[in-house]
Amino acid sequence: MCGILGVLATSPVNQLLYDGLMVLQHRGQDSAGIATAEGNTFHLHKGPGLVRDVFRTRNMRALPGNCGIGHVRYPTAGSAFNFAEAQPFYVNSPFGIVLGHNGNLTNAEQLKEEMFRMDRRHINTNSDSEVLLNVLAHELQTAAHGYELDVDSIFQAVAGVHRRCRGAYAVVALIAGYGLLAFRDPHGIRPLIYGRNETPQGTEYLVASESVALDTLGFEVVRDIEPGEAIFIDFKHQLHSRQCAQQPMYSPCLFEYVYLARPDTVMDGVPVYEARLAMGELLAEKVKQSIPVEEIDVVIPIPDSSRPSAMELAQALGIPFREGFVKNRYVGRTFIMPGQAKRRKSVRQKLNTVGHEFKGKRVLLVDDSIVRGTTSREIVEMARAAGATKVYFASAAPPVRFPNVYGIDMPTRAELIATGRKESEIASEIGADALVYQDLAALKQSVTRLRADLTEFDASCFDGTYVTGDIDDAYLDHLEGRHDRPRNEDDGEGRASHQMVLGLANGGQE
Repeated sequence: MCGILGVLATSPVNQLLYDGLMVLQHRGQDSAGIATAEGNTFHLHKGPGLVRDVFRTRNMRALPGNCGIGHVRYPTAGSAFNFAEAQPFYVNSPFGIVLGHNGNLTNAEQLKEEMFRMDRRHINTNSDSEVLLNVLAHELQTAAHGYELDVDSIFQAVAGVHRRCRGAYAVVALIAGYGLLAFRDPHGIRPLIYGRNETPQGTEYLVASESVALDTLGFEVVRDIEPGEAIFIDFKHQLHSRQCAQQPMYSPCLFEYVYLARPDTVMDGVPVYEARLAMGELLAEKVKQSIPVEEIDVVIPIPDSSRPSAMELAQALGIPFREGFVKNRYVGRTFIMPGQAKRRKSVRQKLNTVGHEFKGKRVLLVDDSIVRGTTSREIVEMARAAGATKVYFASAAPPVRFPNVYGIDMPTRAELIATGRKESEIASEIGADALVYQDLAALKQSVTRLRADLTEFDASCFDGTYVTGDIDDAYLDHLEGRHDRPRNEDDGEGRASHQMVLGLANGGQE
């Protein structure tokens, strides 16, 4: 999971990109980067940490230009932060390109080998995003007329990316001397949306992972980019779009609606907040079948993503809704923090109980999902320590039993508490008196009732069905082998920052 932005404006975009990345900070806290274009020169600054820590005034002054892209990242491969893998990535042959990517390529290793043997391109990191950048660069070279590009050749190159790449990818890229390119994988697994802003100087365009970035930056939403579609905005502010995939199919990630997206986002035409309300309403029906309602005194959400679901669930059950946990907003999201020890430590720092909401009560805790179970176990312990006589637990999502290979950090089967366990066993593991999971059909219904024609989803972490059709046990075993490698909490590079000025001749050679 990452957040990406692309802007083509009529005035300097550095502040727009910074503000947009702040809005998308929930999608990645590992590193942040901005690249801007000024003529045929790219200006790039990136580094580890939060947006506010990576960019200082001097860095912002060194990012001139009316066009740019931004990226916030968290790693999906389970390794320690490698500074070289912060995005955007840059390549200078045969065209200057900077690129930001949200998702995960499932055939990255195969592509890396092809890059070396057939395309004669060198991949310098373990990042699949660098692989994707080089595939795009090679396809642009193949489609170009000599060393000149036109709109048709750019879209032909994206079609070539679709033919070669498997997995999830939402992409923004700057092509030196030409403009801003954005495209989405043929299944639309990761979100991408664009909008415009009319000014006296001309039309400005913004592409982002979530609509909330458009809202806060004053852009009018135009629409989501379709699965397999590419849009290209040239430096004359002309927008071009084309379907570049042969058989596109809408299959957005269902987990985006459960947890990843901000509640004020509208994603693929579905208001995330409304979807989470529907999750709570449907979950209430499951709770009624599993726990005598008269045995529940109060419904308490686990902040923040579960709050809409918990509120609607409480209303449907006719049970008081109370805030029982106070969140320290200066601690990162525990789900995306590397390392179990750090994650366990952060839960107590992140949440504190409102004691009188628990003391002597039978409480139903509601969370958006249960992945590893680490956070759930500690929260149940906190509720009991605060005086709860019984602690029931409800999840707005079904059991997470399978790895996600499309860009979410839940890849090892051994880490997932639901793998190989019945619900009663999971309840025992987290210390709850009873546990209720949402049914997968109900979760899908919570989205489809808001957009009837959206019927197919990537729900692989729940049902083990991978929409790209290329995932087998050998792939999962390989992925889990990467996660078994020890982490270094700080390898010395994590405190560095990166400032580059890239002078490009249009269509320059290495």
